[in-house]
Amino acid sequence: MPFSVMIPKRQTKIKSDAMSQIEVKEVITKSELKNFVTYPAVLYKDNPYYVPPLISEEMDIFDENKNPAFEFSICKKYLAYKDGQIAGRIALIINRKEEKELGIKKVRFGWFDVIDDIKVTRALLEKARIMARENNFHRIEGPVGFTNLDKAGMLSKGYDKLATMIGLYNFPYYHEHFKELGFSKANEWVEFYIEVVSTLPEKVIRFSELLKEKYKLKSLRFKTKKELAHYADEIFQLLDDTYKVLNTYVPFSEKQISYYKDKYIPFINKDYVICIADENDKLVGFAITMPSYSRALQKAGGKLFPWGWFHLMRSSRHNEWANFYLIGIHPDYQRKGITAIVLKEFFDLFTSKGIKYLETNPELEDNKNIQLLWKDYNPVNHKRRITYFKEI
Repeated sequence: MPFSVMIPKRQTKIKSDAMSQIEVKEVITKSELKNFVTYPAVLYKDNPYYVPPLISEEMDIFDENKNPAFEFSICKKYLAYKDGQIAGRIALIINRKEEKELGIKKVRFGWFDVIDDIKVTRALLEKARIMARENNFHRIEGPVGFTNLDKAGMLSKGYDKLATMIGLYNFPYYHEHFKELGFSKANEWVEFYIEVVSTLPEKVIRFSELLKEKYKLKSLRFKTKKELAHYADEIFQLLDDTYKVLNTYVPFSEKQISYYKDKYIPFINKDYVICIADENDKLVGFAITMPSYSRALQKAGGKLFPWGWFHLMRSSRHNEWANFYLIGIHPDYQRKGITAIVLKEFFDLFTSKGIKYLETNPELEDNKNIQLLWKDYNPVNHKRRITYFKEI
């Protein structure tokens, strides 16, 4: 199994004492936002498993003129200082669309990072409590983002595994802080590591062909990103159709769809997208994987220039790892085995690309239907993550 077993070095605990001064300030200026966005690079410096996001993308997330989530969201960001040095950060979000359409009244918190000092954690979360009381809410929950496509879940297993581009990384002591402060588990996700087999089970191949014939389906591959972009709206519609049954799912607005297309299409390798269409060329299913960009992002250090783009491009073309990101199946075709077609196509692709290892995206622990996708491929549960809540 190609994972290091070295345990990441625990961040040095800074003892609190009566002389320590802890101050939490709201992030207002652009320079303060830059400090907010880049703080994890300081906290996780020299940690071999942390994967930094692109600084420009993180800055755009909090730009009210660029992120359409601000059409229905309120966000406040804070930095905690201990003896004059940045010691933690937190973003607090109220999603008014979630409140209006689902009746969910809570303060979301995300972008949470902190030194090993529970007094700093308490000071940051106090801002969440105040925001909840000011809005007559009685629940705070996180780490989550603005919407369903933002990063979520505090790592609780897999500290010695390389993070992915869409996964949060954190130190183990975060959980100690939250439990001591009276938080409880809200949701739990699992992630799996799979070694790509060179030969698929005969039953998978046979079943895939039978399904294609029975439902008159075909697999779509794309020669250019322009061809892929042509199906982007249908892909987002399939996402809505697939996940609207979840009581926490909020459909995407047109501006959100446009935003995510512009954000993600440039990073998507067209060869790693599988779409399934019916006889009328209407999409009934899709799945997106990508070559792992984790090592490339580490080398880029959060910057595309001067050499970050080169590392990302190289990872896109030469990689032994792939990450599974999104899957959507139209409700009319769910429970009909369509995912067998998708997986068969992907394993053919991985073989041709030299991909040896696949890492799944986070899946809710009780979502057994999704986990059944991997049952024939000897999946190893190598990561878990948790969101916490507290009633106030």
